[in-house]
Amino acid sequence: MRVRKKAVFNWSGGKDSALALQKTLQEDEFEVIALLTTINEETLTSSMHSIPLNLLLKQADSIGIPLYTVLLSKDKSTNEERMAEAVEHFKSQKVAHFIFGDIFLDDVKTYRESKLKPFGIEVVEPLWEKTSEEIMSDFLNSGIKTKIIVAQADKLDQTFIGRDIDSDFAKSLPDEIDLCGENGEYHTFSYDGELFKNKIDFKISKVKRMSYAFKMENGEIKSYEYWQAEISE
Repeated sequence: MRVRKKAVFNWSGGKDSALALQKTLQEDEFEVIALLTTINEETLTSSMHSIPLNLLLKQADSIGIPLYTVLLSKDKSTNEERMAEAVEHFKSQKVAHFIFGDIFLDDVKTYRESKLKPFGIEVVEPLWEKTSEEIMSDFLNSGIKTKIIVAQADKLDQTFIGRDIDSDFAKSLPDEIDLCGENGEYHTFSYDGELFKNKIDFKISKVKRMSYAFKMENGEIKSYEYWQAEISE
């Protein structure tokens, strides 16, 4: 009997993450023992998509793989230590692979490898180097259902919040926007499809315009405005 390799899947809750996980499970090379998600310790929402912890738990329960959370602090002073503790926790369980849903951003992949290689962990990228058009086609054929919950305000207007990713959506995107939002133009919440045993019911209570400041590699501080949905059960 073939022995599958133990792996942890780094779960964002969005469409590329769901597609990469579905592909991983179908190919059956890895035994995914946990979905790892980083959580803002103040808001108890995911650090990238602002998905509430209770809905992340519902996703994990519906998928049938336990959620493992790492709480990240606003001042970032202990975040590397907390991530290292998480990696060591899984290494003790004979995990040697961390799986991600990235597509083509070399700097992101290089960063992940630089952080995990010292622990002897290999980065696995099931969607890597496919074009955004290929990924969108694969996603639309996957049966996964997902809604936009975050959109970059200077690139997409508020009406995109709450929209499902379908063939009509793909045709409506402005030309300068990456079809999969790989440059951060939008983020999603996946809630139904073959990956899930049952549909996750949720609602958008309101949409806020939020401003976030990011420190670039050259030290420059850049601010970005986003439309952000507040979602709940």
